[in-house]
This record gives sequence, structure tokens and C-alpha cells, in this order.
Amino acid sequence: MNDLTYLPFFDAGHRDLSSDLRHWAGSRYASRVHSGDVDELCRSYVKMLGTDGWLRHCVPASVGGVKETIDSRSICLMRQGLGYFDGLADFAFAMQGLGSGPISLFGTPTQRDRYLPGVAQGKSISAFALSEPMAGSDAAAMTTTATREGNEYRLNGTKTWISNAGIADFYTVFARSEGDDAQGVTAFVIDADTPGLQVSERFDVCAPHPIGTLRFEDCVIPAEQRIGDPGKGFRVALQTLDVFRASVGAAALGFAQAALDMGMQHAQNRPMFGTTLSEMQLTQAAIGEMCADIDASALLVYRAAWERDVLKQRTTRSAAIAKLYATEAAQRVIDRNVQLHGGLGVKVGHPAEMLYREIRALRIYEGATEVQKIVIARQTATESI
Repeated sequence: MNDLTYLPFFDAGHRDLSSDLRHWAGSRYASRVHSGDVDELCRSYVKMLGTDGWLRHCVPASVGGVKETIDSRSICLMRQGLGYFDGLADFAFAMQGLGSGPISLFGTPTQRDRYLPGVAQGKSISAFALSEPMAGSDAAAMTTTATREGNEYRLNGTKTWISNAGIADFYTVFARSEGDDAQGVTAFVIDADTPGLQVSERFDVCAPHPIGTLRFEDCVIPAEQRIGDPGKGFRVALQTLDVFRASVGAAALGFAQAALDMGMQHAQNRPMFGTTLSEMQLTQAAIGEMCADIDASALLVYRAAWERDVLKQRTTRSAAIAKLYATEAAQRVIDRNVQLHGGLGVKVGHPAEMLYREIRALRIYEGATEVQKIVIARQTATESI
């Protein structure tokens, strides 16, 4: 795994963080291929990440975090490092940040004190519930409703593709609010044991992790559970995604680096036609392309994170570019690694095959590649006016 912290986007603290995280993860994640109960494994990962202090980077310092605000470069470096060793470890870390991010950014002091210390300590698991059966990339099409009734809201509807469904202790939920002065989508934090909230379905995906569907049937919550202002839920969602979208590219970068190192090692040790696979020009051309994709991804990912941390500006366009390029590039790098491994690359249970399954979802979640292209074009048009 190449150390990319020589890039100009980092300070000494980031370099130490990257080094410490890589040593820690390398000693704990022996293989990215798992067996057994994925729920229990994910719970154990969250607990381990919390106990050893890594989840403190997901929350502000006022509730046990490391810095006053969430540092995008730190989040990206950690996802890159965890992704290099284990896709599920990256997932466990990322969902703690994404699920609690709206509370960190827009929550009341009471909400922050109630929910975020448990997130940082790995004692409480969070989830982010935005997507619906007919409202994924087009989140504005959501139909889940939150009807204001005095000092309470009554929620009805369905959320799906919700990571950590079934193991989360609380969910950040977005619903179309009714009965408020400000109409539109509103964000809420809802405890998993709230009456009227149920996990109606669990399903498997190609890279196993806890995921499923939530159903709200007359789920009543106090108005104090609202995050931010009524009707401003899209602002909450988009600014949270601005923080974490570039980190999807960072996870993809970690996956790609793992694939490059795996492919190089295999090619150097694989005899072929009187030499080794690594000495063949076609192999060298493939490795050259893999390296170029990785370096370009790193520059785009950490530019976006640096712009948010240092320039203090919205990174909708640069984060979308980073996510788009890094995930597509990682798919290419990982596919070449499979090709270098030949039959071994498609053998179920081989790390090359696991990487191939792990990368696929990253081109979809938090905005599919095609959606990122639209975001980039629209932002470019807006900024050029």
C-alpha cells in the first residue's frame, strides 16, 4: 500500500493518523473474506473501532470527537486504510459517520449529547434512511410522510436499501413533512425500538453487510426528534453527503490499492512461458494503467476533502468528480487484478474475487455514477454564470 500522504493536502497530524491506522488495521484484519453471521461481525467491528478510538473521528470534539468539526481528510484517510484491508471494516466505520452525520452537523445540543457519544465509543450503531422503493437517485420523489400533530410527528411509509437495518440503534430518517409552516422534506432521528417502526425485510447483496427495508406505520415521535428546521431536510441530507461522498472515493482508492498490490505479487510469482507474468509487456501495460488510475483518484479525492477542510467551501462538484472517477477507476483496477489472476480471480473465497464484489456497490450508493455526471454538469453550469 503506497503512502499518499506526501501529497500537499495533508498536515503532520494526517500523516500520523494514516500511518497509525494502517498499522492497526493490518494487525487486526487478516483476510477480507468472511464467513459466519455478518450482523455479529459488523457489531464486533463497530465495537472494536470504538474501543480503540477510531470512531472519535466521526463526531465533533464537544461529544468526544477529535476535532471541533468533522475533518474530511481524516475520514478519507481512514476509509482508504480500512478499505485496503477489509471492505466490511470500511462499511462499519463509514456508516457510523454517515448515519450520525446529520446530528453532528444540524442536531440540537440535546440530540448530540444523547446520540453521538455512543457512536464515538462504538456502543451505538447508526443508520441513514433516505432511499425508498421508488425514490433512490431521485430522492425528491420520496413518499414517506411525517404529519405534525401538536408536539409530535406521525410517520408512515417505507425506506429501503438501508444499511445497518436490523442492527442500528437509531436511524436518521427523511420524510415529507405535512402540517408544518414550512412544507418539504424534514429530517428526524428515530430510535430503533420506537413503536410503529419495523424492519420488514432483510436481503443479501453481492458484498454481504446488514441491509434491508424499514416500514413506518403510524410511528409517533416527539417533535424534539426533528433534526434541523422543518422543510429543510434536503439541506441536511445534501450537506451530510457533501462530507462523506468524497470518502466513498477514498474507500474505492483503498480497494484499488489492495488490488494493485495483490496483482503485482501474483504476477511476480507466476511462472509463464519461461519467465514470469510480471515480465510480459501486456502485464506491465496493465500495471501501468492501474497505477495511473490510482494516482489520479487520490488527487481528486483529497482535493475535494482539502477544499472542504481548508477552504471551508461547499464541495458538491469536486466531491462528485472524486466519487465518480475513483469508483469507476477502482472497478477497472480490480477487474485487471482478476484478469491477472486468471481462474483464481473468479474462485469464490479468493480475495481477488471478494474485491470484485466489494467494489460494485460503490458505483451506485450515495449517488450512482450517472447521477454524479448530472450533478457535475449542473454545478459547472451554475458556477459559470
